[in-house]
Amino acid sequence: MKIKKNIAVSETGFVFDPTTGDSYSLNPIGAEIMTLMKEGKELPDIQKFVLDKYDVDKATFEKSYLDFMNMIRQFHLTEE
Repeated sequence: MKIKKNIAVSETGFVFDPTTGDSYSLNPIGAEIMTLMKEGKELPDIQKFVLDKYDVDKATFEKSYLDFMNMIRQFHLTEE
C-alpha cells in the first residue's frame, strides 16, 4: 500500500491532505511508519524497523499495524 504522493507528513507527526484540506496528528511511531511508506517501504521493512527500534512483540505490531492501515485507508490517504 502506498501513501498518496500529495500527502505531506512532517517529522513531528502532522499529516496534511491538500486535496481535502484535512489534517491529522500522529504519534512518533505512526509518523515513522508513514514516512517509511512514503519512501516506498513495504510491510517486511516496516516491521523490521519497528521491532528493532521499539520494545514490542510481533503479534502486537501486526495488530497495531493493521489497525493503522485501516485508519489511513478510511481517511483516503492511500492510493488504491
